[in-house]
Amino acid sequence: MKAMTIGRVANKAGISVETIRFYERKGLIDQPMRPQDGGFRIYPSEAVGRIHFIRQAQDLGFSLKEIVELLSLRADVSTDCADGQCQTKLA
Repeated sequence: MKAMTIGRVANKAGISVETIRFYERKGLIDQPMRPQDGGFRIYPSEAVGRIHFIRQAQDLGFSLKEIVELLSLRADVSTDCADGQCQTKLA
């Protein structure tokens, strides 16, 4: 999958453009910078997977605040959760 516009991301994720904008306002996904030439914002292909994760977490009953916390753990590459105990690795 390649980089795409908000409409394409919404279509691939099965949600509306307004839902993506809502997720951006809540800090669940990053809003890409607007190009200097005034074109469309381009979202990375990973945005679709992130939205699927958010939707699945909501289906499981997680609040948006809890999902933000889950996503922050997922994004922290220095976190090691071996044996069920999460610890930060020292570099």
